[in-house]
Amino acid sequence: MLSRTRTAERYTRGLTAAVVAVATLLLAANAGPARADEPRQDQRAVADAR
Repeated sequence: MLSRTRTAERYTRGLTAAVVAVATLLLAANAGPARADEPRQDQRAVADAR
């Protein structure tokens, strides 16, 4: 039979899950594509034609 968990244990698990979620989101946000070493010569800025 399952035993009841203490309130402190539940809050600790919730806090741990929140910390892991934030760390995962930060790692995913920083895992973007690598930047090119030099800009390509064929890329030009597009002027606004309004």
